[in-house]
Amino acid sequence: MSTASPLPPRLLDEAGLDSARVERLIDDTLHGADDGELFVELRQSESLVFDDGRLKSATTDVSQGFGLRCVAGETTGYAHATEISEAALKRAADTVKVVKEGYGVAPAPAPSRTNRHLYPDDNPLLLTPFEAKVRLLQDMDAYARAKDPRVRQVSASLAGEWQSVEIVRKGGARVADMRPLVRLNVSVVVGDGDRQESGTAGTGGRSSYLAYLDPAVWKAQVDEALRQALVNLSSVAAPAGEMQVVLGPGWPGILLHEAIGHGLEGDFNRKKTSAFAGLLGERVAAPGVTVIDDGTLPGRRGSLSVDDEGTPTARTVLIEDGILKGYIQDRQNARLMGVAPTGNGRRQSYAYPVLPRMTNTYMLGGTHAPEEVIAAAKNGIYAVNFGGGQVDITSGKFVFSCTEAYRIENGKIGAPVKGATLIGNGPDALTRIKMVANDMALDPGIGTCGKNGQGVPVGVGQPTLLIEGLTVGGTG
Repeated sequence: MSTASPLPPRLLDEAGLDSARVERLIDDTLHGADDGELFVELRQSESLVFDDGRLKSATTDVSQGFGLRCVAGETTGYAHATEISEAALKRAADTVKVVKEGYGVAPAPAPSRTNRHLYPDDNPLLLTPFEAKVRLLQDMDAYARAKDPRVRQVSASLAGEWQSVEIVRKGGARVADMRPLVRLNVSVVVGDGDRQESGTAGTGGRSSYLAYLDPAVWKAQVDEALRQALVNLSSVAAPAGEMQVVLGPGWPGILLHEAIGHGLEGDFNRKKTSAFAGLLGERVAAPGVTVIDDGTLPGRRGSLSVDDEGTPTARTVLIEDGILKGYIQDRQNARLMGVAPTGNGRRQSYAYPVLPRMTNTYMLGGTHAPEEVIAAAKNGIYAVNFGGGQVDITSGKFVFSCTEAYRIENGKIGAPVKGATLIGNGPDALTRIKMVANDMALDPGIGTCGKNGQGVPVGVGQPTLLIEGLTVGGTG
């Protein structure tokens, strides 16, 4: 099983480095600085794509390297290299320790230790034969085509990676973590005459491939993609204007993640560029709205035993019953804001510095049945799935496109609509939530979050919600 407790420095050992010499180098580099660490990484990844009845691509990649960081006040020195050697470490140290010249403080205490195990440490790429992965994608393609004569194209993909990290801090404190990650996706295109529509579905998490080889699992994804495509095939033009919007459970939480979650990250609030800056303890959402960021959910795509600074992840209450309770914090921003880190220091790889990032961000369920929430909407749309979107962190304004939505008239779900976009302001939308259902669900494990050019795996979730007065951009 994975462990976040101190372990022998395997990656450094394999590179032939003397651990005592490395520790002395880190101590010298970080002496007189607020914080910093050596982050060493080995990552193995692969991707298979089956498209139009054939294996279109199969790629593998192995990368390794280190990132060395020195933090003094608000200034960060960062250097990275693919070569894990004492000479490369010394060059990096000479670069990053420039930021501490004339500084000199007592360093921040190291993160607490944990023996928590949130996922297996086995390398999923090695446990399943290549032939079995190809056969899985072939079976998905054949199953989709046999389900409905209107299927015109099928694209299925399987991706996996195994990341091994070691974090070395001043004083010889060490943390190690081995992180598996798998994602299965399928897209189906259906047609009727000249009209074609598509649907997509996927699932994933921090586990081996074995769970996804189960026919019950992959058939459910194909069925869902085909269902979406057929729904869209019968869709009509979306209405436009200000109206009631019901958001479905699960993946629609991506709107919560983008329009609200990013605004709750520590760096934006410390710099006062977020719409939520300075509002701790104040009402920022309707009563009954509670938002959590939780990196401790076993096996979830956004979960980590420890973050990329070595801090154990946590269940952090961001908004409780509408009141802003806290922000998402890495070590630097937490220290500068005078609060504790929340285990949200994340980076895409050794080549990137740490940023405060979400893990699994979701809204808790309420007291209403989903049917009650839908029945309360007299004129609007029911948005079940989302595609891309854009958000301005400073203003909170967002635009999201719906990939599956329905008309609601007099509390009843009507025809599917095509081309609907949701336009609004995240902080304002929080106050317009009128009903929260009791069907909170997490997404199926497909999310990737971008920030400052870095992408990291995340999870989202929410119950069915009724929001009053969102602007819907339509085609009708």
